[in-house]
Amino acid sequence: MRAVIQRALSASVTINGGETRSIGPGLAVFLGVVKGDAQPEARQLADKLAGLRIFSDSEDKMNLSLSDTGGQVLLIPNFTLGTDCKKGRRPSFDLAAPPAVARELFLYFADYLSGLGVPVVTGEFGADMRVPVENDGPVTIILDTEKLGGTK
Repeated sequence: MRAVIQRALSASVTINGGETRSIGPGLAVFLGVVKGDAQPEARQLADKLAGLRIFSDSEDKMNLSLSDTGGQVLLIPNFTLGTDCKKGRRPSFDLAAPPAVARELFLYFADYLSGLGVPVVTGEFGADMRVPVENDGPVTIILDTEKLGGTK
């Protein structure tokens, strides 16, 4: 699994030009499921995300986690994170998990993260989405379970 994480003052998603869902302070997380991912990778990434100390404490040091701050997560499915750009100029999406597998793991990730006490608001898998993020810092981090000593 791959995630692009942005510390946010606020973030929202408008789905198919209609419904808008939003969060206050927390993280905007763009989540990509790649071939071979399963529930262990989802749990590993959710645990890392919930405990990641990237929020400022009273001394303005990045020392607090989502759990410490009560921050929310806007979770956006993003199959393009399964991109391979090694050859040519056109991205290949061969690394992305099949839609049915990716949808199931996206929902599992959201439920598991919520079970850790993190309020989660999701985008909609397979929908056209607009995602404005008021990045705080800016702080943007990329996590990849393969590089976290993943379970694969």
